[in-house]
Amino acid sequence: MYSFGYFRPSSVEEALTKLNEAPEAKMLAGGQTLLPTMKQRLARPSDLIDLAGIESLRGIRREGHRIRIGAMVRHSKIAESSDIRQSLPGLAALAADIGDPQVRNLGTIGGSVANADPAADYPAALVALDAIVHTHARDLPADTFFTGMFETALDEREIITGISFPLRPLCAYRKFPNPASRYPLVGVFIARALNEAGDHERVSDAVRVAVTGAGSSVFRVREMEKALCESFTPEAISEISVAADDLNSDIHAGGEYRAHLITVMAMRAVADIIAARSNPSLVR
Repeated sequence: MYSFGYFRPSSVEEALTKLNEAPEAKMLAGGQTLLPTMKQRLARPSDLIDLAGIESLRGIRREGHRIRIGAMVRHSKIAESSDIRQSLPGLAALAADIGDPQVRNLGTIGGSVANADPAADYPAALVALDAIVHTHARDLPADTFFTGMFETALDEREIITGISFPLRPLCAYRKFPNPASRYPLVGVFIARALNEAGDHERVSDAVRVAVTGAGSSVFRVREMEKALCESFTPEAISEISVAADDLNSDIHAGGEYRAHLITVMAMRAVADIIAARSNPSLVR
């Protein structure tokens, strides 16, 4: 490691002031990506601005028909939250399967989302659940937030303060993990919207299917969404496949294999939602 300044603000305003004073500074959330890259000399910030001391970035709370998660909430807290497990079970399951216990107890949702790793789990959840990323300056819909590999719509000195999700008790996430890193070779998150009567909303966005790990950034599979709106069964999408040409191909899996996994993981996620639909304890 090399010499750098360290600042632990107690408010978002203090953090922004320090960012403006030190243009080469980096914000530190959970540190699961930034600290290893610093050790490898792939990043050399002049200062670290540790967001862990900002109380307003913590907490999980229900706001009407939405749940808001603070940017500094750790993965383990999301997995353990009773509100999230009832209203967003797929998100709780996703958080419970990120990395290992050390990562889950240090990593934060805001840090992961801001990093926009193409193999991260959260992007699929945000896009499928039609989430909103809140910053100190504006609100950004998840559909337009992720713009490419490690790229987002955030400005250079913009701080994520939280992420809010509509209540979607019928949602599920399935991934095929790399056995070493636990990053998904393919992860598929499916969310099915309900209207106030508890029935499937017959609109184009009633079902959303988002894929992570397979390409350079998270993406939706519109053909699957359309098929599932007409018939919400695994069989409805069994013959639908994503073109392999634009998918990642590396030592872990080729593009064609990832394309196959997308369909398999999507079918399993649908089956999970169907099973959950019969659970009378679901919150609507």
